[in-house]
Amino acid sequence: MAARETFIELINKGYGFKGESFQIGKAVLDGDVIQQAPILLPLKTMNRHGLIAGATGTGKTKTLQLISEGLSAASVPVLLMDIKGDLSGIAAPGKAGDKIIERCKQLGISFKPSSFPVEFVTISNEKGTRMRATVSEFGPVLLSKILGLNDTQGGVVAVIFKYSDDNKMPLLDLKDFIKMLQYISNEGKAEIEKQYGKISTTSTGTILRKVIELQQQGADVFFGEKSFEVDDLMRISDDGRGMISILRVTDLQDRPKLFSTFMLQLLAELYASCPEEGDLDKPKLVIFIDEAHLIFQEASDALLQQIETVVKLIRSKGIGLFFCTQNPMDVPASVLAQLGMKVQHALRAFTAADRKSIKQTADNYPETKFYKTDELITQLGIGEALITMLDEKGIPTPLVHTMLVPPSSRMDILSPTEIDSVVEKSKLVKKYSEAIDSQSAYEMLTAKLEVAASKSAEGGDDRRANKKTKEEESIFDNPIMKQAGRTAASIITRSLLGALGVSSSSRRRKSSSWF
Repeated sequence: MAARETFIELINKGYGFKGESFQIGKAVLDGDVIQQAPILLPLKTMNRHGLIAGATGTGKTKTLQLISEGLSAASVPVLLMDIKGDLSGIAAPGKAGDKIIERCKQLGISFKPSSFPVEFVTISNEKGTRMRATVSEFGPVLLSKILGLNDTQGGVVAVIFKYSDDNKMPLLDLKDFIKMLQYISNEGKAEIEKQYGKISTTSTGTILRKVIELQQQGADVFFGEKSFEVDDLMRISDDGRGMISILRVTDLQDRPKLFSTFMLQLLAELYASCPEEGDLDKPKLVIFIDEAHLIFQEASDALLQQIETVVKLIRSKGIGLFFCTQNPMDVPASVLAQLGMKVQHALRAFTAADRKSIKQTADNYPETKFYKTDELITQLGIGEALITMLDEKGIPTPLVHTMLVPPSSRMDILSPTEIDSVVEKSKLVKKYSEAIDSQSAYEMLTAKLEVAASKSAEGGDDRRANKKTKEEESIFDNPIMKQAGRTAASIITRSLLGALGVSSSSRRRKSSSWF
């Protein structure tokens, strides 16, 4: 009994926050739910980032849904990366099934079905508000890292951006970038070398292949106008709740390059556009990245370094990042070290490698005398998790086995008709639905080359005309031809004057008398 009381006191002290918070579950000890030990989540530290991990079917996605609901209810906007397509149910109220009723009874709470304000957004062909970005917004450094270029090739990209800026040729989509790349390799090569130095055709060829690879993953849909404004992710609904933007990317599971490109650009844009906020009472935006391994899959060292840098710095902008993945080892150690909150669902030990991974995962959590962490990780039930987070002073809370509260929204997907209904009510769809093909580098370079070709053709006609004139001049400069011409002229003159009844001799005399 003394151990139980000590445990309750420890949990209440560790999870009793002064600022605004919401409940996500209750502590479990020796298989019993402790009613006197609620587990709260403090809004103040939600910008310290987090991790939700666990094997398939252990309840990661529902935990993500639960936390999103609590944030929205506290007027905090949320962005969800819906890779599997099973988060759309947040827009509809849940139903109290037998399992939910049983869980609420264990937790000593009542179930209140509720829907939440949702905005569907997309970077592919899914239904929803179209999110786009221009090539110019990426900049030469970020674009080079996304394409996996070396320093020399990155220098060529920098020259392209510099030439575009100097000549006021906007780089809006990949069509513009490819046209500029072709121009500096061919017609504009001399001009570029004169102003910026020599450009290697090998480098331009490599860059072009990298861009085409990105195009093959559907990047043409993402690059272009109208560019999405990140402020539209931080909206509050008419009833005062935070808007939950669900990025539906179910068709991007086999295109990790495009997904990581979008995520890195979004984070960079948020960091660049949002002011420094310091420690806020609650975050301005929280982003949940489901199936987070897709961001790090096939990522170059330079790209990983860029992600790590953004994760470190974006906290001060009032923005929190939560990575949701099957195994914590899917997230690079450098990023994992920046995550203040950890929700660990069950892991399965089928192989020696699995057991080693579980042992390593357990070692990353705070020590506790109440649990054998490495054993408990394999014994957690669905909707149960080991939780630790940072308190309001930045100190890690005690590791606690938690039975989680069920989400109050639907734990299932919306039907196509229901999705259409949400999209039709959107205030953003009309703003971003139409793709704009503005006058940009592609059109300007095409016009420039057409003018050059036209002048070249006119120059050819002038040269031919000049050549003909010179030939004619050379013919009449010949003395024999001059004499023949004078003779012919005399004959014609005499014939004409004779026909008029005037002799050539009388004309000459009359002409001489004029002086």
